[in-house]
Amino acid sequence: MKPILILQHLTDDAPAYLGTWLQRNGLPFEVRNTEAGQAYPADCAAFSGLCVLGGEMSANDDLPSLRQAERLIVEAIASNKPVLGLCLGGQLMARALGARVVASLAPEIGWQTLQLHDTETARHWFGAAPEQTVCHWHYEAFELPAGAHALGTSAACRHQAFSIGPHVATQFHIEMDEVKLRHWASSTAQRYGQLQAEFPDSVQGPRALLEGLRVCLPRQQRLADALFERWADGLLR
Repeated sequence: MKPILILQHLTDDAPAYLGTWLQRNGLPFEVRNTEAGQAYPADCAAFSGLCVLGGEMSANDDLPSLRQAERLIVEAIASNKPVLGLCLGGQLMARALGARVVASLAPEIGWQTLQLHDTETARHWFGAAPEQTVCHWHYEAFELPAGAHALGTSAACRHQAFSIGPHVATQFHIEMDEVKLRHWASSTAQRYGQLQAEFPDSVQGPRALLEGLRVCLPRQQRLADALFERWADGLLR
């Protein structure tokens, strides 16, 4: 089969567990990292599906790489090639499909509760459990594109995930692994410290992030296994 194209915006926001899962399941993929100087391709013709990762920039920033990512999303959807958008990637999916990306009700950083909607579509993507604990790091959030199915919500973010046919977007980092989590928890950014003080209910500090390694991360990775498998079922092989 053709490889899956993974668009990476920042070196610190790598495919992580998504790459692990794809390798484990023998699915070829190609990563293009713009921060490392790797241009995004002109089109999706050589690929079977598209994954768009996160990044600390706003989806609304005037960056050529973000607009090219949106063009690739539109092309992939038109070609019925499954698209998976994670955090910023999900926001770019929403924008590409005509929806807005706006400030979240509150920033979310760390392990937060996701309430899943009681719908057949939500159960298809995330299983029957009404709640899951997932890892976040975002300040903005997507609104729903026309024709999208809302899949889940949280106290700080109205729309946590949506799907359109075989395409799915999440506001949370379902691709998190231990290496990535430890790196992010070591952040000394001034903004991170300020947000912990201002939004204690939705922004966790490094200790709480790392405490999730024992229980929260393994559970999220089991959720990721199921989500990635359902998404990969639609790949053009």
